[in-house]
Amino acid sequence: MEDMDLIKGIGSRTKEYLKKLEIYNLNDLITHYPFRYEILKRSNIDELNNGDKIIIDGMVETTPVLSRFKRNMNVMRFNLSTTKNLLKVSIFNRAFLQRYITIGKSITVVGKYDLLKNSITASDIYFMKLTDTPTMLPIYKTTTGLNRKNLSNIIKSGLSISKNKVIDYIPDYISDQYSFLNKYESLLVIHDPKDVGLLKKSLIRLKYEELFLFMLKINYLKLKNSSDTSGCNRNVDISIIKNFIETLPFELTVDQKKVIKEIINDLNSGKRMNRLIQGDVGSGKTIVALISCLGMIKSGYQCAIMVPTEILAKQHYENVVKLFKGVKVDLLIGSIKKKEKEQIYKKLENNEIDIIIGTHALIQEDVKFNNLGLVVTDEQHRFGVHQRGNLKNKGELPDVLYMSATPIPRTYALTIYGDMDISTIKTVPKDKKEIITYLKTNKDIKDVLLIIKRELDKNHQVYVVAPLIEDDKEKNNVNKLKRQYEIAFKSFNIGVLHGKMKQKEKDEIMDKFLKNEINILISTTVIEVGIDVSNATMMVIYDAEKFGLSTLHQLRGRVGRSTLQSYCILISKTESERLKIMTETSDGFEISEADFKLRGSGDLFGIKQSGDMNFKIADFKKDFKILMQAKEESMKLLEDKKINDYPEIKKELRKSINLD
Repeated sequence: MEDMDLIKGIGSRTKEYLKKLEIYNLNDLITHYPFRYEILKRSNIDELNNGDKIIIDGMVETTPVLSRFKRNMNVMRFNLSTTKNLLKVSIFNRAFLQRYITIGKSITVVGKYDLLKNSITASDIYFMKLTDTPTMLPIYKTTTGLNRKNLSNIIKSGLSISKNKVIDYIPDYISDQYSFLNKYESLLVIHDPKDVGLLKKSLIRLKYEELFLFMLKINYLKLKNSSDTSGCNRNVDISIIKNFIETLPFELTVDQKKVIKEIINDLNSGKRMNRLIQGDVGSGKTIVALISCLGMIKSGYQCAIMVPTEILAKQHYENVVKLFKGVKVDLLIGSIKKKEKEQIYKKLENNEIDIIIGTHALIQEDVKFNNLGLVVTDEQHRFGVHQRGNLKNKGELPDVLYMSATPIPRTYALTIYGDMDISTIKTVPKDKKEIITYLKTNKDIKDVLLIIKRELDKNHQVYVVAPLIEDDKEKNNVNKLKRQYEIAFKSFNIGVLHGKMKQKEKDEIMDKFLKNEINILISTTVIEVGIDVSNATMMVIYDAEKFGLSTLHQLRGRVGRSTLQSYCILISKTESERLKIMTETSDGFEISEADFKLRGSGDLFGIKQSGDMNFKIADFKKDFKILMQAKEESMKLLEDKKINDYPEIKKELRKSINLD
């Protein structure tokens, strides 16, 4: 964080707070964009009805009095003098503001107006006076120890020293074509907007740059793959594959057989495979990938399977050991001891391991293969192009197979995965029962608890997803829900999982849940994608209206991992037409299509974006037209070989992928 030292007032403690927000350098700081804007326009109090939202400025008339309110809550009360009258103000759980609210201070209060009591229940207090024209106030994601005002001041300080450090990644001829503002000017506007029209122009310009760089990577790989005739003819014996499939205790679906055929054709084509298997939760992508691995092993090659978490790696390892007799399988994860890792490295180099399953540990420098033939990346959206590329480069010419459990419409898939061939598994196994989904409101909580009790009495397990809230409060929110469930289900073991926990703690909790030592797991959306807990038969999601449909579908997919009948209960504050589609279909592709059309909130790529899809300001769904334009322009830049005229763009591309 050397360049951060140039900003006055940033000490070691503030740096630690910033790290929690994933701000490590000056560029991270000035691109920590507001997630919304508060439009502050003075309310005409004479026109307000009881319960209306109010925005009013005035002077603090009395010293704020802080008192306890219920369990773990406090309330602060003071009087506010406005140009017209005296208002009583109450604000809950903002004790830290007490020292700033002093008599004679000018402030702006946002909240709910009580006409009868001539009072305001405040949701926000800003230390500023309103002007006659509306003020657009940027609202940032913050963390404990760093309030919005302090963060905003730090960002402004960062911008003041950044003028000559900001790199513009849009070629000048494209900027001229679209009359884009320059990047530095756009950043100033984003963080301190004075005009709505200028703000829109700045947003479009910054979104375009993000999407342009993303599509530049995709298009570069696409061109590279199309011109790359190098590869190995693996001579995979199709009869070995057929014989193995006949020994399986279940029947493969039509789509699974079709995709296996596509993969074997790739492997035997003499051209390097670069294929994505896109399939719904529970559609059987993993067995397809493992059968592909078997074909490679029988042809004399090693295989590597990379997954995002240790617990998922362990689960894959156990499944492979059971499935393949006589195949040498090993597990490489960060938590194993150094001596054991060194033994694995040696066995890999000596060709004593057929399949290695692991996490990011697989892409460490010490990992060397004897004859790597196939690389499988599970939950591929959780890895960036650079991470995937590191594993791909471990062998001379390994074929590559990616898997994604996030179905998206084919038009969009062909864009974001434009450098890959796409296989789709839509049909689900015959013995897989459809998850019954209920839509309930907050008034139905008693009914929900009764349904949960019914499943617990059968010795089944339950997931409960806590409402979406600001990161800093998620721990308290989960624990609050835990206390409620401990009262309702006294004889059952309840565990919690949230983003503030260390990975080791998360793994320990999930391991207990896997072993049925925890009956109810209350979690935020950090529930690991892909983990199979076959005894879990119920998913309960609070505040479901705050999630995108694709996210809800991913969460629902945590249950129904066995032949047991499973259920999902969506709890919404009010009746929701949008959520009804979840009760009508379990087809992830259909739900994804609806999500795109509705432009609902939530994350297209399941629970949390990662890798290259973690856009800071662009939204893949809302900004798809901009993305398509960026796709076209970035391809033209590469085809015309103009990229050599832009060393900074070329440098950024090199950072992400192995650019020749």
